[in-house]
Amino acid sequence: MSGIETVPVALGDRSYDVVIGAGALKSAAPRVREICGRRAVVVTDSTVAGLHLDTLTKVFEAEGVAVDPVIAPPGEAQKSFTGLEALVDALTHAGVERGDTILAFGGGVIGDLTGFAASIYMRGIDFIQIPTTLLAQVDSSVGGKTAINTRAGKNLAGSFHQPRLVIADTDFLTTLPEGEIRAGYAEIVKAALIGDEAMFGRLEAAGPALLDPARIGAAVADAVRFKAAIVAEDEREAGRRALLNLGHTFAHAFEAEAKGGVRHGEAVGCGLALAFTWSAQAGECPREDAERVRAHLTAMGLAGRIADLPGGPYDARRLADRMRHDKKNADGSITLILAKGIGNAYIRRGVEADRLAEFLEDQIA
Repeated sequence: MSGIETVPVALGDRSYDVVIGAGALKSAAPRVREICGRRAVVVTDSTVAGLHLDTLTKVFEAEGVAVDPVIAPPGEAQKSFTGLEALVDALTHAGVERGDTILAFGGGVIGDLTGFAASIYMRGIDFIQIPTTLLAQVDSSVGGKTAINTRAGKNLAGSFHQPRLVIADTDFLTTLPEGEIRAGYAEIVKAALIGDEAMFGRLEAAGPALLDPARIGAAVADAVRFKAAIVAEDEREAGRRALLNLGHTFAHAFEAEAKGGVRHGEAVGCGLALAFTWSAQAGECPREDAERVRAHLTAMGLAGRIADLPGGPYDARRLADRMRHDKKNADGSITLILAKGIGNAYIRRGVEADRLAEFLEDQIA
């Protein structure tokens, strides 16, 4: 297959590859056969099943792998203890044993839920990620972070459980709504803003044309390569990996407080703009960098300001209170990922909630 890239995630005996590009599913199908044998239990949701399950089944059957689907309802509500229990029961009913490997076929919800279930089912089984959204291809499918939500917040119950293989076939992106592509792009530009100024320049020069699924493969590979290097250095987020949360402390608060639908990537995009604005106001980042970031996000159809983010209006004090409960915090104070410039993010601990609320009030006004 032309245009297929393989990015290794180097973690010793837990190392695996991310196979990226148009046609990656067919290219990697022999490896699925090697890992799974003649039967693949595929966890997906009804939306993805309707769009892509026939394609996956035909590709795998051509390699002698029979597909046994487990189909869940779509939506974030499945990332819950109720959804986890239902999936574990379904895996048991399907006869999945300790030596088996299951496949997560869908977006971030299915990937997170299936990965977490794999980490605890029979004390841990193997799984493969086949992400079908841009957001999942560049972010949640790589790195082994799996989780479900609780009543207190997003991803508060979870584990680190690395997949055996990730297949990021960009052909799946052709059925995504434009809004989902834009939302996924936030995680691509996030990688550049953290530590690759040259990559940001390439993204900036490409502009909105990059959102065409036929053109986005190289940017997906760039983002995955960047993340793979950080995960290899800091698998369990004890240090540098926390940088990958740039924009996310703000984003999780927006998602929790949204009165209507707001996509994770949309919230992350606004969070990126806010992180650079905070940094510029603190004198730690050039103001022209913050404005450049905001302008690019806006050009790509993402919210550069809170007023432009779906799900509002938002209350600054409630947002700050949500951020106080973020899992990156320590010693009762808030941790933010901020920037000294494009491509130069850093971790700032000890941010006071009152100061954060004042900042957000100013940004909402």
